Amino acid sequence: MAPNETDDTTTAGEVDEVRAGRRRAARYVVPVTVMGVAAATIGLVPALADSGDPDLPEITAAQLIEKIAQSDVERLSGTVKITTDLGLPNLGGLESGLLSGAAGGGEDGEGSSADPSGRLTELASGTHTLRVAADGPDRQKLSLLEDAAEYSLIHNGKDVWGYDSASNEVYHSTVGEAGAADTARRGEQRPPATPKDFAEEALKAVDDTTSVKVDGTAQVAGRDAYRLVIEPKQSGSTVGAVSIAVDHRTGMPLKVTLTPSSGGSAVVDVGFTQVSFDRPDASTFAFTPPKGAKVTEDTEQDRRHGDFGGKPERGPKSEEDLAKGFDGLTMLGEGWNSVATFDTGSGSGLPTGEEAGGDLGGFLGSLGDPVKGDFGTGTVFSTRLVNALITDDGKVYVGTVTKDALVKAAEAGK
Repeated sequence: MAPNETDDTTTAGEVDEVRAGRRRAARYVVPVTVMGVAAATIGLVPALADSGDPDLPEITAAQLIEKIAQSDVERLSGTVKITTDLGLPNLGGLESGLLSGAAGGGEDGEGSSADPSGRLTELASGTHTLRVAADGPDRQKLSLLEDAAEYSLIHNGKDVWGYDSASNEVYHSTVGEAGAADTARRGEQRPPATPKDFAEEALKAVDDTTSVKVDGTAQVAGRDAYRLVIEPKQSGSTVGAVSIAVDHRTGMPLKVTLTPSSGGSAVVDVGFTQVSFDRPDASTFAFTPPKGAKVTEDTEQDRRHGDFGGKPERGPKSEEDLAKGFDGLTMLGEGWNSVATFDTGSGSGLPTGEEAGGDLGGFLGSLGDPVKGDFGTGTVFSTRLVNALITDDGKVYVGTVTKDALVKAAEAGK
């Protein structure tokens, strides 16, 4: 018999179990994330179609979350497909240049084209195929496959290597001997790049404002899985639902799909097309710079990017941690309708005139929608997932909420 396909939303009694499981889940980080970008800017191709409807024992939502929390997978290899559909405006390739330039990477920039900080921005749009491998907290590899080229990021012990085959450039950094193991043990945040990472981010949202249920079964990458569905109870969120396919044997998330409340294709759909839990060969993580390659040594990675195992400066674990990271940042609302706000201190909104470099201010303004309310006037910049309001007196409001909800939050916070 298939699991509860009509399983009701978690009851008040199960909320505590869900929260406890969610907290434990946040501590179990499968060490396959050696690169990634912000959660709001990654997705996977919808081509990862589920097949079959496996007959699995019944399980409740709380039990399934606990199963994820107890998952101890540390060794695997496989292929992941990634696509992003945030609904960003088409800038004719300008956005790619701006992002890579801001990161300082590339042949014409000051940095190396093999620097992860520059390469990760590529995952913010389009379709990508990744090969991943992991053998415990000290050895991981991720390769971004491109046309006639490949970018690889390898963590092997104390060494972190980035290699861009197209430019034959190498990036090298080191981490403390116990750094990666400490991070994996503590479950510190890293940018999501695998289904496990995305699932943990979604599970952190499980509270009284959330509906959680088991909705049947699926087969992903040839493995039988339960389907856990997380939905906001509140109106006003841009998130429609998050579906997590959980391997019924290991408890490891195999696929995560985020659909927007506005409908249409998924904003995020990340999943394995092939996966093995056998230990990868040690040679998978070996790397020697090719002959003639330009090697860039980076001893400041801890400060600039957050290393694989040391002291990442990104990825706050809570609203309180987020607020600590930005001077004057506060949170409005609760649950899925939370909105972050801060004052830029400029006393004005979008830059104009010479300050913006000629027509740049007008160009930026054309990408948004003018709004007004009790807060004054401003411009809303929208994607299918994240919306941001910049007021004409220099305040910023941002969240995974609709345009109307964002304006209401700004009015309430005035």
